[in-house]
Amino acid sequence: MTRGADVVVDGLDVSVYTIPTDQPEADGTMQWSDTTMVTVQARAGGCTGFGWTYAAAAAADVVRDVLADVVRGRDALDVPAAWAAMQKQVRNIGRPGIASCAISAVDVALWDLAARLLDVPLVRLLGRVRDEVPVYGSGGFTSYDDETLRRQLRGWVEDDGIPRVKIKVGESWGTAEDRDLARAQIARCTIGESAQLFVDANGGYTVGQAVRMGRCYDDLGVTWFEEPVSSDDLAGLRAVRRQVTCDVAAGEYAWSLVEAQRLVAAQAVDCLQADATRCGGYTEWLRIAAVAAAHNLQISAHCAPALHAPVAAAVTNLRHVEWFHDHVRIEHLLLDGAPDAEGGVMVPELGIPGHGITLAAGADEYRVG
Repeated sequence: MTRGADVVVDGLDVSVYTIPTDQPEADGTMQWSDTTMVTVQARAGGCTGFGWTYAAAAAADVVRDVLADVVRGRDALDVPAAWAAMQKQVRNIGRPGIASCAISAVDVALWDLAARLLDVPLVRLLGRVRDEVPVYGSGGFTSYDDETLRRQLRGWVEDDGIPRVKIKVGESWGTAEDRDLARAQIARCTIGESAQLFVDANGGYTVGQAVRMGRCYDDLGVTWFEEPVSSDDLAGLRAVRRQVTCDVAAGEYAWSLVEAQRLVAAQAVDCLQADATRCGGYTEWLRIAAVAAAHNLQISAHCAPALHAPVAAAVTNLRHVEWFHDHVRIEHLLLDGAPDAEGGVMVPELGIPGHGITLAAGADEYRVG
């Protein structure tokens, strides 16, 4: 695009897709059998930018009824201005939760649109600092039997060459400690000593319980203990962090820069997590990464690996991106251009304008509403 007169956003198209899991899934505190994806296509100057979030279908209503009018007519290259307008627009309906997911999908679509209008890869527009983005295999659901767990872990480590994997623990709100430890031992035996083992309790433990279990996980060489207690319990996270060897991580439910900053200020984490499909899109994710960097912390991108690939490549303090089983499966079912993770890394798209991802022809099979 030759930059002359402003190219304004013509409109936003929103769709909802519900995709059944390949088998029932559960973590420490929830169980589910399907996942909903809300997509946004932003149009301007004959180009279309694509963004998405994993959230309830209500996020689509927020995009249509609350956000679309403040984005339409704005200069398509001034993405931060549109982001700021969306923040103001949701004041009375509440920023956390559904509204934040809706903003996230629109913001990602607008960044993709801007890169396409400028005819550059999105990672070039954001500013690339790395050629490859490391990932960790994530799944290991508490609903899996032992053989399913082994098969998934072997697939990541042996077939895909991913040298770090994560399983769910804290089963049934921490009431199955023996099985948690047995599954962690199975995981360690399956992946061997050379691969890193992570665990994620999804806030299922109490503080004292998390410390006891964390010391057992330390003995198994676990290096990452995610949400050992609720991410709302800043003092609890800090207490666990001080008494275990494995790194304590949290932040996937930080809906904004302010909430992420509270985790950092409380010295509650060794590594900060952030999710661009929840926190406010690429715009807010980059701000959160900067806060982490200012406190000498690394950042890890939570879920949605295809979406995170370009923005993760644009920060110096990245640790890794979560190669989450559900989202990997969905992104390869519904999207064209979703990256693979051969050798434990994703390579951001450099040959196509934007992030290089579009809806696949077969996506309509899962469309609802």
